[in-house]
Amino acid sequence: MNESKADKLTNITLSVFKLNGQLIEWGNYFSHPHGLTSARWQILSAISLASQPPNIPQIAATMSISRQAVLKQIKPLIAMGFIEVQTNPTHKRSPLYTLTEQGKSTYQALNKCWNQHVQKMVKQFNSSDLDAVIQVLSALSEIHIPIAET
Repeated sequence: MNESKADKLTNITLSVFKLNGQLIEWGNYFSHPHGLTSARWQILSAISLASQPPNIPQIAATMSISRQAVLKQIKPLIAMGFIEVQTNPTHKRSPLYTLTEQGKSTYQALNKCWNQHVQKMVKQFNSSDLDAVIQVLSALSEIHIPIAET
């Protein structure tokens, strides 16, 4: 029996839910030697990839998580010496965050391990399949912009 497009989209959605949980658990294991969790790795990534120091709402938007979730991870990352707070000249109550030298070093080391892992995984996929996955997931992401952003 042929699956309908609706069934296929449902299966994709369920696969994404499952993969999300698996990646979080796997990421906890993978990032643990660097003193991180998946959630903290995600925050360091958002800060590292930003073109300028972000505030909490910007970090949350980048990773599509709540501001409360960002704040919960920011505090320990500051205490661990991975992130430093900067005054935001345009909004005193919304500080900016940057990686410290220790944070940069940790993020770079973890990124190096990630790149080695990716090189092992890449052999299992062809480029056109990866392009198709990116296209479908990007389209689904655009359709499902959080209600607060619309």
